[in-house]
Formats: sequence, structure tokens, C-alpha cells
Amino acid sequence: MRFHAVDHPLVAHKLTTLRDRRTDSPTFRRLADELVTLLAYEATRSVRVDEVTVETPVSPAPGVRLGRPVPLVVPVLRAGLGMLDGMVRLLPTAEVGFLGMVRDEGTLVATTYATRLPADLSDREVFVLDPMLATGGTLAAAVRLLLDRGAHAVTCICLLAAPEGVDRMRTELGDHASVAVVTAALDERLNDKGYIVPGLGDAGDRLYGSTD
Repeated sequence: MRFHAVDHPLVAHKLTTLRDRRTDSPTFRRLADELVTLLAYEATRSVRVDEVTVETPVSPAPGVRLGRPVPLVVPVLRAGLGMLDGMVRLLPTAEVGFLGMVRDEGTLVATTYATRLPADLSDREVFVLDPMLATGGTLAAAVRLLLDRGAHAVTCICLLAAPEGVDRMRTELGDHASVAVVTAALDERLNDKGYIVPGLGDAGDRLYGSTD
């Protein structure tokens, strides 16, 4: 598994405002959307392309277009939905699937409650959207599901990651060259409740408000 924390001043600037507890939900949603687009540039660095030639007003010019099958973008519900617009803005031709997963707050074990994905993902490049790579259980389970359906490559885009989550993914997925994680920052640790420290709180609640 490849791991990449994006080192860029604009990424750090937007992440700093996301962390601030005074940032309201509308501003949080807008900044998360912008940050995802920045992370997506790095996440799609190796996306499949086909060489083409086009006619400019002056002469033929070599270039590339996204290859087929088109990429699949999969937000993990519910918080991953807040990252979807920023991703498809960069990949407007991508198809979108959905994966509903929930983490038991006592055991920290993730279970799947809903899937809206093609049954066969053979030769597909998949981009998974999940704001927080905390314990790693949810994301590892999501990646395993996609690989089991034949995905050619799976890239996870996260706003933040914790060392414990990265280690768990490496343990559970092994040295899988077709799996990558791209994030804005690798934080210090998890607390006893499984939250990233210093983190930014509960991403879902900050995007949409608490449902309690």
C-alpha cells in the first residue's frame, strides 16, 4: 500500500480552517469541497489515459484522454458525501457508486449496511472518499470489498489520517501495489474513543450537523 500526505501550502491553509472549532458547517462544507479537489490532483496522478491526436487551429497535436473503463468514485456514507462534488468536479465523466458503512463505537468494528456498486469491477480504477482514516477498520473493509469485486486499483482520499489507521490498513491489505491513500495530513494519534488527535472532530457532524 502506498501512502502520501500532500505537502502544499494551500492544502495546509484549508485544513487549518477545517480544524478550527469556530468554523461553521457551511464554511466547513465549502472548504472540504475545495480541499478534496486539491487532493484529487495527487490521487489521479497515475490515472489511466489513452494517447490521442487532436487538430488545433494551427496543426495536429498529441495529447491524452481518460481511458476506459471510466473511473468509479465511491463515497463512504454519510461523511464521504461531503467530498463527492469536489471529486467529480475534477472527474466529471466518472461513474459514482455508494457504500454505507458504520462503525460500532464500542468495538470500533465496521459493518456494511448498504452498497450501490457494480457487481463486477474488473479493470476499474476506484477512488474511495472518506474524510477520516482513524482506526482504519472502515476503510480497510471498503477496500477489501472493492478488490474482491475485481477492482484494478483503489485510491482512498481522506482529509486526515492517524498512524494507527495507516498501520492497520498496511497490516490487513499487505504490500498491495494497487492500493493507495492520499491525505492532507498524518496526525499524531487516536484517543481512547477512536478520534484523531488533534483532528477536526466528527467530520459528518461538522458537515451536516449532529443527528442525535
